[in-house]
Amino acid sequence: MANNEIVPGFDEEKDDSLRIKLQKVNEVENCLVLYLTGYIDTYNSNFFQKRVTKAIENGFTKLIFNCAGLNYVSSTGIGSFTAFLKAVKPRGGDLVLLEIQPKVYEVFQLLGFSQFFTIKDNLGEAVDFFGSGSADKSSQVFPKIFQCPICSKRLKATKPGRFRCSECKTILAIDNSGQVFLG
Repeated sequence: MANNEIVPGFDEEKDDSLRIKLQKVNEVENCLVLYLTGYIDTYNSNFFQKRVTKAIENGFTKLIFNCAGLNYVSSTGIGSFTAFLKAVKPRGGDLVLLEIQPKVYEVFQLLGFSQFFTIKDNLGEAVDFFGSGSADKSSQVFPKIFQCPICSKRLKATKPGRFRCSECKTILAIDNSGQVFLG
């Protein structure tokens, strides 16, 4: 199915530095996979934002970004993902990032954004995240107050994911059930 069939006018604008392929997820209402190939930087982030905003305006509020083909994201690019999250959350949506390359994930971590995004290993897990309404389940566990296992600083996690202790800088991970691990 062509991008324009899923989101009318999606391919009106093209950018060789970033290709986006759309795939509708039929099992979950308003769910869309965006396969990203290339890179996102200051120069093409506006193009990226306009394309994804077009999908959101067409009612897609559950966005899965497959980042396997994404080899670079600047801080501006990460800002784009944050803007999408802010756009879909009030509409009952969310976004999931998939198959992030280590060097791209590092940028998310360094900028402290890895804790804001739901990151899954594969499409099945991402679809399950939306399909099972797991956002509802984790909201019973989160926000969670806990102590850093290294320095005992009291920390607050608003959702599952990986993050850094503000005191000793240890990377920690917290799962859907609220279990804390060294990350």
